Amino acid sequence: MDTQRLIAELDAERARSQRLELQIGALLEQVTALTQKVAELTERLGQNSRNSHRPPSSDPPGTTGSSGSGQRPKSERSRGGQRGHRGARRELVAADKVDDVVDLYPAECENCWAALPEQPDPDAKRYQWVEVPPLRPYIKETRRHEVACPCCGHRTCAAYDEQEIPASPFGPRLMSIIVLLTGVYHVSRRSATKLLSDLLSVSISLGAVSAVEARVSDAVESPVAEAWQRVEGAPIKHTDGTTWLKAGVALALWTIASTAATVFKIVADGSRATLAPLYGALRGILVSDRATALAFWAMERRQICWAHLLRKYVSFSERAGPAGELGRQLLDYTGLLFDYWHDYKAGRLDRATFLAWMAPVRAQVESVLERGVASGIDRLAARAPIFSSTAPRCGRSSTSMALNQPTITPSASSVPSSSGAAGASARRATVATGSPSG
Repeated sequence: MDTQRLIAELDAERARSQRLELQIGALLEQVTALTQKVAELTERLGQNSRNSHRPPSSDPPGTTGSSGSGQRPKSERSRGGQRGHRGARRELVAADKVDDVVDLYPAECENCWAALPEQPDPDAKRYQWVEVPPLRPYIKETRRHEVACPCCGHRTCAAYDEQEIPASPFGPRLMSIIVLLTGVYHVSRRSATKLLSDLLSVSISLGAVSAVEARVSDAVESPVAEAWQRVEGAPIKHTDGTTWLKAGVALALWTIASTAATVFKIVADGSRATLAPLYGALRGILVSDRATALAFWAMERRQICWAHLLRKYVSFSERAGPAGELGRQLLDYTGLLFDYWHDYKAGRLDRATFLAWMAPVRAQVESVLERGVASGIDRLAARAPIFSSTAPRCGRSSTSMALNQPTITPSASSVPSSSGAAGASARRATVATGSPSG
C-alpha cells in the first residue's frame, strides 16, 4: 500500500511539474512578447524629427538642437544684435526707378546768411517712401452697332469680330491674379472674390473663379507637358510625396525635381501602380526616401536620401544592445563619408582620390549591415538591401554619380560623430583597421 501511494504521489507531482513547465513556458513567451512590445513603444515614444520621418513641427516642447531632447543650453551672449555684427536696413531704390522726386535746397547760408542758389548736390541725403496708387479696374467695352440703311430701311448689325470681342469677360492680367491667389497662395475661392472686390473693386462670382482656373489650366497645358518631358529625361531627379485627407478621402501629392524643372502631381494614392506611370521610361538616377512604392525603379539606379538614412542610423544608435552598436558604427562611417565629400567639394581631394578612399568605406558599411542582419536585429533585415545599395560606391556607379549632387551636405554638427581633422584622421584609421569604434 505504501508503495502504491508513493507511486501515485510521484505521478501527481510529475503531472503538476509538467503543468508548471507549460505555464512557465507560456509566461516566458508572454514576457518575451511584452518585452518586445515595450521596446517598440519606448522607441516610438522617443521618435522625433532627428531619428524618424516625422517633421520638426511634430516635435514636443523641449526637443531642440541636434540632441533632440532637453532644453537648449543657455547662451552667454546677451539678446539682440551683437557688437560688430552686420546691420540690416531697408535699401534705397535706384534713382532711375523713382517715379517722383522732390528737391529741397537751403535758402540761405547758415554761416553768413547770404542767399544760396539752387545747385544740385550729387551726394544729397535721400529719403524714400513707397505708396500704392489708387487701384481701379480698367474696363474696355466693345459695341456692335446696328445701323438702318437710308435707302431701304433695313437694319444691319456689325459682324462679330473675335479679335475685338474677347471670349472671356476677364483679361489675362486679372486671370493671372486670380489663379495666383487660389493656386500659389492657397487663398480660398470665396476669400479671393472678397479680396478682389476690396482691393481692385472687381466683382466676380465663385463660379467665375472656377471658370478662370479651368481656362488658365488649359492655357498652361503645353508648357506643363514640356516640363514633364524635361524632368523625365533628366539624368538625376529627386522625388518625394505626402498624403492628406480631403473630405474624408486620402489624396497624395508627389513631386519630381531636376535641375531644369520641378513638377507636381496630385494622385488618388501613393501605391506603386499609381506612381510608376508618372516617371515615364525610368531613365537616370532617382533620389528619394526609402518608400517601398518606388520599388519599380531599379535599386542600382537609386540614391536614398542621406537625410533619411542619417535619421535611421540615429534611431538604431539609440537602441540598447547590438542595434545601438550597429547604429553608432553606421553614424561613424557616415561622418567619415561626408568628411571626404566636404574635402572633395572644397578642392582638397581630386575625384580619383575621393573614389579610392570611398571604396573601403563601402566595404565596411556593408560588413556592418551583414553582421546586423545575421544577428537578427528587428526591422533591419527587410531594409538591409536598401542600406547596402546606398552604401558609398567607387567607380562610375549609380551612387557615385549621384554623389555629384547629394541630397544633403550636412555640417559637422549634423552627423553625430567626431568631426574636424582629428576626427577624420581617426575614422580613416578605423576604416584601415576594419574595427570601427562606437
